[in-house]
Amino acid sequence: MFGGPHRRYNPLLDEWVLCSPQRMKRPWQGQVETVVEEERLAYDPGCYLCPGNGRAGGQRNPDYRATFAFDNDFPALERGEVGPRREDRLLVAEPASGLCRVLCFSPRHDLTLAEMETPAIRQVIDAWADEATEVGRRSDIRYVQVFENKGALMGCSNPHPHGQIWASTHVPRIPERKRATQAAHFEKTGRDLLGEYLQQELEAGIRLVDQNRHWVTLVPFWAVWPFETMIVPRRRVADLPSLTPDERDALAEGLGALTVRYDNLFHCSFPYSMGWHARPTDGGEHAYWRLHAVYYPPLLRSAAVRKFLVGYELCAEPQRDLTAEQAAERLRDMPLRHYRFADRI
Repeated sequence: MFGGPHRRYNPLLDEWVLCSPQRMKRPWQGQVETVVEEERLAYDPGCYLCPGNGRAGGQRNPDYRATFAFDNDFPALERGEVGPRREDRLLVAEPASGLCRVLCFSPRHDLTLAEMETPAIRQVIDAWADEATEVGRRSDIRYVQVFENKGALMGCSNPHPHGQIWASTHVPRIPERKRATQAAHFEKTGRDLLGEYLQQELEAGIRLVDQNRHWVTLVPFWAVWPFETMIVPRRRVADLPSLTPDERDALAEGLGALTVRYDNLFHCSFPYSMGWHARPTDGGEHAYWRLHAVYYPPLLRSAAVRKFLVGYELCAEPQRDLTAEQAAERLRDMPLRHYRFADRI
């Protein structure tokens, strides 16, 4: 099944990905990263995210004991129209405004989500929901993007476990494409696209990684990155604030299981970029929208070998070697005890 070159369609983004599983047999003489896992401190006096430490501009963090959120000291979006506006035939620009927040997951400098206890992960989920509620209630905000970049390989500037919340007065390109495809599918069929897709994946089973009473983790049929995953709720819920307490508990379990599997795959602190795609905050009902999280990790063969989007991917269309089914099987087979703690009783 899917043994030779073929293309797969992504109905959420209305695009194709070329799959070339035979390429996994080719010898590798490309870039190999230097991977050194250094001893991590529970508290780093030089870290600007640790409790009690100073940040840029003279701000000082409180002695927080759980999560901690604050306005980004170097925001990508600012309040008010501060950018250029221009429309000269093909040269078009408009102001972009909003606000950017940082969310520290834990006071511990040395713990990632994969190493945190389930109740602590639940606190992160509650903080995501609270932040989405608070920034999304502003009348000018149309979209709230919750995301995490984990690891220096993904451009993370600080190893302290944290994510970000960017709220913008426009709906960004990828959520807008997902809005359009989900709305079109709902109008045509009366069913939400991701709900119908989820049912098909549950029946097939071959791309499932993990599931519990409220959530399903899978490798999307159209995945681009080698071990890309998606977390989808069984109930059609459109945003993080709408999750019930039991759904939040189950999500904490699912996030913990996935991130442990990632770390155990190559015995390293697995780098990734992840993000939540929720409905726009423009006041619309968006009955077609189903909340989901996407994980994009770059590692391909080991902790030292990663995939690059270059050449054909940049010039033509996305391409992958490892099939979604192979990736899901490898992730399913991972133990749920973190490799760093495997020898502890």
